[in-house]
Order: sequence, then C-alpha cells, then structure tokens
Amino acid sequence: MSSRVAVVTDSTSYLPRGWAGDLGIAVVPVQVIVGGQPLDETNDDQAQQVANALTSLLPVSTSRPSPERFLQAFRAAQAAGASDIVVATLSSAMSATYESALLAARDAAIPVTVIDSGSIAMGLGFAVTRGAEAAHAGVNSAEVARIIELSARSARVFFYVDTLEYLRRGGRVSSAKAAMGQALQVKPLLHVDHGRVEPLERVRTAGKALARLAELAVMEAGSSTCDIAVQHLGATDRASALAKQLRSELPACEIVECPVGGVVGAHVGPGMVAVVVSPRVNQ
Repeated sequence: MSSRVAVVTDSTSYLPRGWAGDLGIAVVPVQVIVGGQPLDETNDDQAQQVANALTSLLPVSTSRPSPERFLQAFRAAQAAGASDIVVATLSSAMSATYESALLAARDAAIPVTVIDSGSIAMGLGFAVTRGAEAAHAGVNSAEVARIIELSARSARVFFYVDTLEYLRRGGRVSSAKAAMGQALQVKPLLHVDHGRVEPLERVRTAGKALARLAELAVMEAGSSTCDIAVQHLGATDRASALAKQLRSELPACEIVECPVGGVVGAHVGPGMVAVVVSPRVNQ
C-alpha cells in the first residue's frame, strides 16, 4: 500500500545509508560551517571534513535549516501524492531546527504535524523509521505522530567522547571543567536527558568507557526486544568492536553501525562513540 502520510526528518537522525530512500523519508539537511564554508550535512564527505578541521583547530560551527528548506520538502511530498505530513526534528533544546519546521508548516498547503523528538542521532532515526513503516501500512497521520513520539521518548542515547575540549568550544561545558578533565585524563560519558546532552559518568580510560557503554546498553535493553545503533565519528574500529560485543550479549536485538555527521561531530570531536537503545513500541 502506498502511503498518503509523508514522514520528514532532519539530517541529525543519521539514518544508515539507504534507509531513508527505502522508506520514503525526506531528510532536510542541517548545515555545518567549516572555515566559513557552509556544507549540507547530507554531503558524503562533510563528516570527514569536520573531523579534519577540528584536528587542525579550524573554526567549525553549525546552522539550522531555513524554513524554506523544510517547505521545499513539504511541497515535494505533496507533489508525490501525500495528503498529510509528519515531521520530526532533533531536540529543540539543542537546535532551532524544530522552530524552522514549525514556521514552514504554517505555509504548507496540506496539514503538517511537527514533532520535537527530544532526541538526536538514531534516537530520532529509529523513531522516524517506525513512523514511516506505520505510514506505509496505511495508518493515519495522528497515529504516525504517536508512534514517532513514543519511540523517541523511550530511546536512550549514550555518548563517549575522547576529550571535553570540543564540548568546551561549543559552550557545553565550562573551561574549568574541561581543563580539570584533561588534567585528570577523564573520559566522559554523556547522555541525552530531557532533550539535552548532559554528563552521566566519568571514567579513567577509553577502554573502561567503551566497556561501560556496553554495560549501559545491555542494562537498558534488559530482556526486551530493542533496536540498537552504534554510531561514531572517526572511530570505526571502536564502534565495530562494540557492536560485535552487543550482538553477542543481546542476540534478540537488531544492531546497526553507522557514523554521525558533522553537526554532532562539531560538538563532540573525533573518536566519539554513541549507543542508542530504542525499544520497539506497540503499534
């Protein structure tokens, strides 16, 4: 059955390659600005450019999509036959992307429901994936929105970062905390809490941090059936090793590996590894 409810998200959902196209999800790019040059996060090489720039101490910042970019996606969905649109963005506490989507929805010619996911990365990605699957099964826009909201709210997102320096540059931690963390060789673990990236724990080594990420994922999954994403920026080996361990410990869960893009990368820096645990919601 072809869906008359279109699902739209932004690029910080970091869907694995091919998923958006297969499910008909429209992805509006957030921009990352490297050395004054704006790049759409959907560009294939932008994450590596960001990682290189951060290592070279070049200025890196981010910019929300304009309402016009969302409106273009809404018009394309309508032209393809959609009668309703559900759009979900990264947390409004992290970005004004949600506001841009709201502004665009006012000018859309068909009804648009805008959801603040309160999440990011595959915490958002799994949610819009399930929403798109429901839309293809023929449910209405209110039910698609309910599924997306419930999925996003139930997801847990954990991050390991190599250093607090990039969070300091972005204003996410104070200079004093960053300096103390580096002096003590602290490896921070963070999580998404009420829509914000917040400190969770501090450990002494990268190995212990990654082991703790695995423990957190196993604890969150419990005996339930979950989808899990292991995501990274410039840390393929670490991510692959973690995913392998989780597949062994959580055989009932589907586990995917996929990188994050430059927008998250700009704030966390190269070496970041994240785990997203997303329980499957009842539809």
